[in-house]
Amino acid sequence: MNSAKRKEMLGVLALLLTALIWGFAFSAQSVGMKHLGPCFFNAMRSFIGAFALVPCIVLLDFLGHQRPSLWGSAKSSSERRCLLRGGVACGFFLGVASILQQVGIQSTTTAKAGFLTALYVIIVPLLGWLLLKRRVAWGIWLAVALALVGLVLLCGLSIHAGFEIGDLWLLSCALVFSFQILTIDHFAPRVDCVRLSCLQFLTAGLVSVPVALWHGESFRASDILAALGPLLYCGVFSSGVAYTLQVVGQKFVQPVIATLLMSLESVFSAVGGWLFLKQTLTLRELAGCTAILAAVILAQLLPSAPQATSAEESAP
Repeated sequence: MNSAKRKEMLGVLALLLTALIWGFAFSAQSVGMKHLGPCFFNAMRSFIGAFALVPCIVLLDFLGHQRPSLWGSAKSSSERRCLLRGGVACGFFLGVASILQQVGIQSTTTAKAGFLTALYVIIVPLLGWLLLKRRVAWGIWLAVALALVGLVLLCGLSIHAGFEIGDLWLLSCALVFSFQILTIDHFAPRVDCVRLSCLQFLTAGLVSVPVALWHGESFRASDILAALGPLLYCGVFSSGVAYTLQVVGQKFVQPVIATLLMSLESVFSAVGGWLFLKQTLTLRELAGCTAILAAVILAQLLPSAPQATSAEESAP
């Protein structure tokens, strides 16, 4: 096996491990909320995630033969303002989406949470079409139709039955996550991505604290200690370790393949719920999960936009 192939295999393994860590985090979130309210749990895990990324920043600076510094490659004041604006904007959406997800997990299974959250893969191009006038081709529309079928099956929708409250929280979470991804898409090419992520976790924690106070959630030390395991898993592994693995993996794996591998997060969320929480799915719900996963995969494999003409490609 040559060096390039070996690096690609290592990248694939890194992304698979990323998906597994993120998928199992749904179970950790569910367990952690037995001791802490959803907003305070999200605040704590976000702060832990921000601090967990600090050594990752130092390590990546070292590997890139750069001297570790606060701002990294952002030398000018305009570059630093861009990094701060990006971190705050991304962190706001991340904080809101994470709160919605935490609340939704309280009243549904981790499998449902994982697959409903994964719908952001399909919502993102639709928002790009609606808000940014980006063209959407037949591949995305086919994925949308398949996702709607999966949604009906997974959520048990019928003429006489609508969405449960947990489903609505998680669908709202997927929508807000889509705004966060579009915001990252805007700022990521302009700033250091790991520093951007660190700032967004810090901002997400700051967004969650006042909501937790308004909601009257418990801040007792005994509750924090009881939820310490899930907090550390979500903060250190789901944020710091998984994010670093994602960066390393995407360096050696093609973008479409990388996205497909990370979409397995939803599958691992179901596996985690079965292993750790003894949660099971009905045949109808399994069919819904399968349809949503297929829609996510189709959204990546099939054409998502028509090819630009040469004139369009040369336009500023």
